[in-house]
Amino acid sequence: MHLGIYEFSGNPDELVPAYDRLMTAIPQGNVSWHLCAIREDGITIYDTCPSQAVFESFSTNPGFHEAIANAGLPKPKITGLAVHAARASQTSTE
Repeated sequence: MHLGIYEFSGNPDELVPAYDRLMTAIPQGNVSWHLCAIREDGITIYDTCPSQAVFESFSTNPGFHEAIANAGLPKPKITGLAVHAARASQTSTE
C-alpha cells in the first residue's frame, strides 16, 4: 500500500468546496482510505493506492490534474510514502 499526499495551498474556505466538487466525481467504490484535513493555509488530502506504481500512474495522469483544475483546486504539491500499517473504523464524517 502507498499513501498519496496532496497539499493544496490557499484559503480553506475556498478549497473545501472545491474539494467537495472533486469528490462528487469520484465513485465511492474507487476509494479505499481517504482523508481531507484542513490547515490554516490550505488543505491536505491523504489517499491510499495499492502500490507505489499505481500512485505514480494516478498522480501524474493528465485526467486527474484536469479534474483537480475543473473542481477549482490549484496545482497541489504531491508526495507519497510507503504504508507500514493502517487502521480505520467503518465510520465516515460525511
